[in-house]
Formats: sequence, structure tokens, C-alpha cells
Amino acid sequence: MQESNLTGRLTLPTDVDMVEETIRLKNLLGADALRDCDGTDMPEELLSQDAKIYATYYTTRKDNAWAETHPEEIQQEYLISDRVTAREKTLRIRLMKGFHTQQLKVNNIDDPKRWWEVIDRTTGEIVPTDHWHYDESTGEVEIDTVPYHQYTVSFLAFLIWDPVHMYNFITNDWKDAPHQLTYDVRQPKTQAYVKEKLKRWCEENPSVDVVRFTTFFHQFTLTFDDQKREKFVEWFGYSASVSPYILEQFEKWAGYPFRPEYIVDEGYHNSIFRRPSKEFLDFVEFQQIEVSKLAKELVDIVHSYGKEAMMFLGDHWIGTEPFGKYFKNIGLDAVVGSVGDGVTLRMISDIEGVTYTEGRLLPYFFPDVFTEGGDPIGEAKDNWLKARRAILRSPVDRIGYGGYLKLANEWPGFIDRISQVVTEFREIHANMQGSKAYTAPFKVAVLNSWGNLRRWMANQVHHALWYREIYSYVGVLEALSGMPIDVEFITFDEMKQGIDPAIRVIINAGDAYTAFSGGEEWKDPALVCALRRFVDEGGGFIGVGEPTACQYQGRFFQLSDVLGVDRELGFSMSTDKYNELNREHFILEDVDGGIDFGEGKSRIYAQGEHYQILDMDGKYSRLVVNEYGKGRSVYFTGLPYSPQNCRILLRSIYYAAHQEDEMKKYYVSDVETEIAVFEKAGMLAVINNTQQPKETDLYIEGTLKMHLALTPMELKWIRYTEL
Repeated sequence: MQESNLTGRLTLPTDVDMVEETIRLKNLLGADALRDCDGTDMPEELLSQDAKIYATYYTTRKDNAWAETHPEEIQQEYLISDRVTAREKTLRIRLMKGFHTQQLKVNNIDDPKRWWEVIDRTTGEIVPTDHWHYDESTGEVEIDTVPYHQYTVSFLAFLIWDPVHMYNFITNDWKDAPHQLTYDVRQPKTQAYVKEKLKRWCEENPSVDVVRFTTFFHQFTLTFDDQKREKFVEWFGYSASVSPYILEQFEKWAGYPFRPEYIVDEGYHNSIFRRPSKEFLDFVEFQQIEVSKLAKELVDIVHSYGKEAMMFLGDHWIGTEPFGKYFKNIGLDAVVGSVGDGVTLRMISDIEGVTYTEGRLLPYFFPDVFTEGGDPIGEAKDNWLKARRAILRSPVDRIGYGGYLKLANEWPGFIDRISQVVTEFREIHANMQGSKAYTAPFKVAVLNSWGNLRRWMANQVHHALWYREIYSYVGVLEALSGMPIDVEFITFDEMKQGIDPAIRVIINAGDAYTAFSGGEEWKDPALVCALRRFVDEGGGFIGVGEPTACQYQGRFFQLSDVLGVDRELGFSMSTDKYNELNREHFILEDVDGGIDFGEGKSRIYAQGEHYQILDMDGKYSRLVVNEYGKGRSVYFTGLPYSPQNCRILLRSIYYAAHQEDEMKKYYVSDVETEIAVFEKAGMLAVINNTQQPKETDLYIEGTLKMHLALTPMELKWIRYTEL
């Protein structure tokens, strides 16, 4: 086993008032890179340090002079007004009602009749342009209406305050900093200016080794209300990647006229939970093509000055989806992203086409955490426990932190905590010796509308934040992120066309009618038949929440026959259901006590001839297994992440794959511990995923090899030769 006195693989933030402290912490923690952050500056005194120098570079802001002299090339966003009910034959809608006028300003430059849309939301019909007009003096649209119909206006607005700067401004309670305007690098004049500006910057900053683009051109959707509260946040949102210039190009590429509705999407703004329309997917692909081409030009400039180009996976990242078809064309050296848990770690570490990946661990050194009542040490512990199990499966190459180093340095015990994290991270790399951890001899596929395009991004909010309504589904991905399982993400179309024969288990998890469950997709006979055939011939299917759900032909779960369950919607209450509990099953062998189903789903009943109910809530079911032909299925009403639920899902996967014996090839008995095995390196890692001491038995090929007593959060390395 390698010694723990390793250095490198660590990036630290700094600031002008932290020179001596930065040098001390760099030496103490063995950091080999220093970076500036939003709201901070890199001190001149640190440029000569023996470390890589990262410089945050903004392509779209921090140049108000340019934006103010070219207001027509400021970034734009599609907004949709409130729904307003007409009571007369005319109606006036105030466009900016509910929006913050310091962030957004109605586009009065381009023709509203060309780029705006008024819709009768009672009928869904477009109101002809000669039945409405925009009154610029009042900021209202007057519409000829049908009384008691509801109407909306979709319109373009300029982003006159960069959303991330606005967020940081509010979070940090900045007082004197000017609001940063945000300009659109896709526009002709701005594009030429930004390229020349980058060249000058590279020439003027010879000490900078890594240009950290934050990010490229289009901000994810982050819209504030008139009280400076977040009104709509969609980390995957394309609403702020529009302008007449871009949309005219899209129309030529796509071959059909653009509609604002393709973006505002009835007010849902194409949330990741929405099943994407063909037109929206077309727009996403068009933007990825164009963004990747322009981003490559900037990266080539950076390379021409002998510097590395790194992209931050956040902020203005729209169009640079790292699992899209065009990302590799950009030619980046590295990607860095925020790590909130195992899922976001894998979202970064699985990226191909770059030389290295870097994870920015939490907490961010901002005053919203480092404050009275805050618990930055607790956040750091929880963050590392979740990230570590994923790192053992697919490691990032580097880790780092961001924010104000002074806050971290002055918090008692915090530097000691991250010192332990950094040490463990380096030991993981040293002991795995570049090899991959053992995985099961089959693959698992997650089936949803997005597939690999949003790999490890499904059913979540960025930075490991989750909506209460869906944490039961995020838990499935979080569990998978650290399992000894190779995971693929496939779309419904790919399922119909045939999938990799190495895939032996398919998971469909989510609420009905969302992009993750599938909704109307399940009316397609080709899809339901493909999945039935897959299971009938020996495959496994795991459903969580409302899998395959779409009310159609007398069933809510369209694969209720495969799952052995359906959901009572009130239509079949006159049909009696006779369900009985039988908890004796391979899946529950490790379970001690009750199971956490999270939000769960109510009124799930078992049906068919080959099911077994493993958990019930009154007369309804919560966990059911079913035999279907040669295959098996497992159904959960919900499965939030916890060490116990992780073990239950692991057992369910091996059961569904008919590989129960294989599960104990490498196995630890306590559900709150896990094992990762690096066969080529001759090393095993056993981790305690809790902050309490644990005892666990280690088995290899079903034989007990060792009893382990683990301290809280311990990662224990064992050589094969010690067994």
C-alpha cells in the first residue's frame, strides 16, 4: 500500500488578502494548482509559486463598456407572461409583471410580430398577429380576446444583469459591485471582439497556465422575480440561448419556421422533466453544433499561447453538453464541475475527450455556509462520503475547492477535515494504479427520454440539490454511481431499435408523464413489445415510482404484466384485489427493520399469477417481484438513497439478472459498508459510509476471509496477499 505523504491533484482558491495564508495552506495540503474565483483576484505575489495557475475567464461578462455600446448584442431570453383571463373583448397584459427589471428588459429592438407569440391557452391556438399589438410606452400587449379565455404572451427580453453575477451578488450581500451585463458571443460584432480580447488577455497574462472558461456562451435558465427571489431555475434550460440572429440560422438549418413555444413550452420552459419535443431536440442539437464550433476557436487561441483550456461545467454551459455528439470537437484539455454527491461526480468523471477531469468539492467557501448556524464540516463529511464511493468506480483526476479561502481558513477544524479528504483521494489514485474497479459481468441500462445525452443528469438538480417530489428517483442514480455495475443510459427509440446484449437489466424510474417515466411513449406497440421480449427472453426490469405509466387501454402501467403491479386510479375499485405479504426473498436478506420508500406512490396493487409482495402499506404494495417468462422484474414505490437502500437495489439488480451467486464474488456483510476491488493492482478497498464505527465481514467467492472493525468514515486498503 502507498504511503499517505502524497502531494498534487489539488486546486486551492486564493484572494489578494490571502497571500501568506495561501502559501501556508498550499504547502500544508500539498496543492499543485491555485485559482481565482468569482469576486476574487489572483495576487501577483502568487504567480511565481511552484504551482499551476488557473485563471477564471468569462467570455460573456465582466466588460460592461462593450455591452453598453452594443445593446443589440446583449444576451436574450424567452419569457412567458402570466396567464391572464379576459373578461371583455380586449385584454392588456403587462409583460414584465413578476420579473425583476434590473435583470431583464423587454427587447424593443427586434420586430415583436416576427419573434413573439400570443396564445389562447384555453384553446391552445395562436392569436393572429393582426389581433394584438405591443404598446412600448406602457410595456403591455393589447389582445383581441374571447371573454373568459386565458392568454399568454411569449416575448424576448435582454439579460441586462448576468444571472450568476446576480446570484452571487445577492448571496454574498455585495453592495458596491456594479451589475455585470451579459453579451452574446454568437453575435457577429461581439464574436470578433471576444476573439481579439482573448488573444490580448493571453499575451498580457504569461504566468497563467490554465484558462478556466466559466463557461462559454449561453447561461442556463436562471430567472429572478420582482423581489430578487429565484423565479425559475433550470440547469439544463435553453431559454437564455436565443436571439433573432440565432433563430434565423436555426430556421435555415432545420428547414422550418421557429416558434417561441418551442422554448417557453406552455410555461414549463422545457424542464428536464418534460418529454422533449422534436423541435426542442432539434434546437438543442443545432446549438450544440454551433457552440462547439465557436468554442473550438477560443480553445485554439488558448492553445496557440501554450496554455491549457479548461471548461467549468456550469454557468454559461448550454450547448456544451459533455455527453453530446459534438463536445469532443471542442478540443478542451479539462473539465471541472461541482461535486455534490456520487451522481454529480460521475457526471464529471465519465466525460471522455479531455486529458483530465476535476471535481470541485463542497462546501463552496461562501458566507451562506460559513456563518453562524452553518455546518461546513458536516457538509464536507457528507459530500465526501457520497463522492468517495463514486470515485472508487470512476475517479476524477483532480479535486479542488472554490470561494473565499479566508472563510475556510478561519473556521475551526475545517482545514483538518479537508486535509483528510485530500489524503484519501490521493491514496485512492495511488493504490488503484490506473486500473478500474471490478464490475459485474453484465450491464444495467437506465431508460428515459434523454439517454446518454444527459448521462448521470436525470432526475436531479445540479449540485446534488433535489426536489422533494423526486428524491425517491434520484436515489436510484445515487446508488448506481458507486456500485460495481457498468451503467448505460438509453432512450426509448434506442430500446425499440435493439440494445447492447451485455445489458441484462433495464431501470425505468420516475413520475408518470415525465421524461423519466416516458408518458405517451408507452402507447407505442414497438416499445412495449421490445421490453416485453427483453424480459420474456431472460432480461430483468426494475421499475420505480410510476414506470411505463400512461393511462391507456384499461391499464396505467402499460407493462403491468411484466411488473406484476398496477396503480389504482379509481377506475377499478369495484374489482377486488387479494394481496398478501411474503418477505422471504433474496432481495431482503440484508435488511434489518423497515424500508424507506421516500415519497413513494399510493394504491399500488399486485396482479397476475407470478408475483410476490415483499413489502406492503396496509392493503397496498410497496415492493413486488414478478416472474415473466424467463425474466424477472422488481417494483419499488420509491427508493431514496441510503446505504440500506443501496444494498437493496444491488440485490435487486443481481436478482433481476439471474446472477445472485455472482453478487458475493466480492462482498461485505454490513449494508453500510461497501467494497471496491482493483484486481490488476491486487488491492481491495472497504469503506464505511457512515459517521459511526462499523463491523463487517469480508467474503471472496462466498468464503469468509476477514472480520473488519472500521472507524467512522474509514477507508481501509487490503492487499490480496493479506487474505
